[in-house]
Amino acid sequence: MQILTPMLPEPGREIRRNPYLSRCRVPVRMTKVTLVIAFLLLALALVAGAGAQVVGLSNTSDGNESSNQTTDGGMQNISGNATDLTNAGSMLAAELLDNATRTTVSNATTEIGLELVAENFTSPLALTAPDDGTGRIFVVDQIGVVWAVDANGTTLPEPFLDLRDNLVELRPTYDERGLLSIAFHPNFSENGKVYAFYSAPLRPEAPEDWNCTNHISEFQVDPEDQNRVNLTSEKVLMYIDKPYHNHNGGQLAFSPTDGYLYVSLGDAGRANDVGNGHTPGIGNAQDLTKIYGKVLRIDVDNVTGGNVTIPQNVTGTMNQTNNMTVNRTANPPEPTWTTLAGSLYGIPADNPFTANQTEILDTYAYDSVPPEIYAYGFRNPAYMSFDSGGNNSLFVADAGQNLFEEVDVVYRGGNYGWNIREGTHCFDPNATTAPPESCNTTGLLGEPLIGPIFEGGRDLGIVVVGGNVYRGTVVPDLEGRYIFGYWSDSRTVGNGTLLAATPPAGWTAPESAANLTPEANAMWEVQMVNITGQANETLGMFLRGFGEDANQDLYVLTNDVGGPDNSTSTGRVWRVAAPTNVSTTPTMNVTPTGNETPVVVPPVGDQTMNMTPTSTAAGAATTVNIAADNLAFDTSTITVPAGAEVTMVFANRDDGVPHNVAVYDSPLRTEQIFVGEVIDGPAEITYTFTAPSEPGTYYFQCDIHPDMNGEFIVE
Repeated sequence: MQILTPMLPEPGREIRRNPYLSRCRVPVRMTKVTLVIAFLLLALALVAGAGAQVVGLSNTSDGNESSNQTTDGGMQNISGNATDLTNAGSMLAAELLDNATRTTVSNATTEIGLELVAENFTSPLALTAPDDGTGRIFVVDQIGVVWAVDANGTTLPEPFLDLRDNLVELRPTYDERGLLSIAFHPNFSENGKVYAFYSAPLRPEAPEDWNCTNHISEFQVDPEDQNRVNLTSEKVLMYIDKPYHNHNGGQLAFSPTDGYLYVSLGDAGRANDVGNGHTPGIGNAQDLTKIYGKVLRIDVDNVTGGNVTIPQNVTGTMNQTNNMTVNRTANPPEPTWTTLAGSLYGIPADNPFTANQTEILDTYAYDSVPPEIYAYGFRNPAYMSFDSGGNNSLFVADAGQNLFEEVDVVYRGGNYGWNIREGTHCFDPNATTAPPESCNTTGLLGEPLIGPIFEGGRDLGIVVVGGNVYRGTVVPDLEGRYIFGYWSDSRTVGNGTLLAATPPAGWTAPESAANLTPEANAMWEVQMVNITGQANETLGMFLRGFGEDANQDLYVLTNDVGGPDNSTSTGRVWRVAAPTNVSTTPTMNVTPTGNETPVVVPPVGDQTMNMTPTSTAAGAATTVNIAADNLAFDTSTITVPAGAEVTMVFANRDDGVPHNVAVYDSPLRTEQIFVGEVIDGPAEITYTFTAPSEPGTYYFQCDIHPDMNGEFIVE
């Protein structure tokens, strides 16, 4: 318990009031005697508390609060003695300078080689391998297929797992849904179990007009064919309804230490952790009664989970599919997920909220904390991996909003800050490109916010892609370094970046967030990774993911189009090799993978452009067609001639949802070129404006839903 010391205000000094006390109002009748006693007690308290600080100041970066930290009727939980773990102000943190974010990168570089292992995939997101002695690797393709490559280097002609008929329909140019990951049971060689995270069509029990339902499912290998999964063996462990297509998280991983299954979940989508299905005022990631914006941990081997009691109204009876109340509201009064704890999996006894004794705040959506929660405060933890050596630490790459990307080391019970912070910086959902000068360093319960070990700006690319700690043997210089990168610096031309992060000397990871110190959470030094044998030493493709085989060799996954376009087959798998020439000839004997006839990708200008120019001369008239459907534009690129008079026909197909199209100089929106009128769908409007006279790459977005955006190219 924290003892509050009364203080008289200094002249001109504002006292920050403790919200816990302000919520309890007791009428008091003051007499002369009570006034004398009160002043005597006050004087004694001032002597005893000389030098004390106003309660609450110690958990802010400065003196002001971010706009999303104080809500009407809510509680801003303050801890006067919390350790600052945010890494704010670190010399290795990214910076916002002249309206642009800049990454702190070492002058030194690292060199590697790449060997092409397999190709002709569509959108390879992940690679994994069971330790079953077969030498196989498994490539997860976002379109719903897992391909096996055997020890002889042959990609088998039939899929290991084919969920294409189970998936929601994907957008070919860009989509965050699909088959996002698989994980083999640690005893796969004995029990044949494999787990998958995929996006299915919206189930009937979900709120009306939401987007999809993510499934976390257990499958078993066909006992007659170890290279095929028996689809009829599926057991869905969790159904997770989503109001939006983005921010799924989607990663599954078994810990090499405890053997439990870890699941990463995004904040439910849209932007800024606001909107339908988001807890008003605090967002989902900071709401401990929701599973969105969390990392979960479950025990797939012990259904009773050490006799842990599953709280009602969180998992178990209330939100089982056959008992779940159907809600048609934007913010449903009941949980929008179904978890099968107690019947298909158990809860580890040392999960941080297993006992469910956490204080339930008025600002939370529900009245119980899901015991599956292991850590929280994430935006979109789309990449997650365990170090297969060393401390076996858990790494998460969390995609940022508009300014900063981050990589975190995840500890039990940790709060990673979203949407109080974006990386090490303060965040305001009402001004996403103008970080407040100060904000809390603690969460709503007074717990420290844990900052990233890497924070990157948008100078390196659009979004971070998480990888693995290198434990292979072919590149000794990479040992113990976290290898990751950026997707691309363009939405239309693949130009991914590879990076290597080195931990501080003597770094060790504590067992839980409760034991974390600023020294143990210090930021890692980052170097650019150059690929030898190429003219510009960069990837030259979209970076889609990483993976590790049973021998701890590291792989890099790429494609040329960026999205899950099933008509293309540009996806490739590369093995990290010694820094020699890049091998562009597959080192494995690859057979067709279902895209038997490779499709030639058209030039960039023809891929996603819906433009009908009437003339290419500067100042001539140009017509552009663009549509919004299911909270996404149907194109990621608009190309017009310099100085053209642009007629833009905008169709909003989202029923009851407001959208517009606006054009800016960059994602930071420092200069406005054109802002279109907002219309509610379904409706159509025609905009007219003049394109910039200076050729270059500009930026367009929906101002209401900023995650809907793309490149506005002036030629």
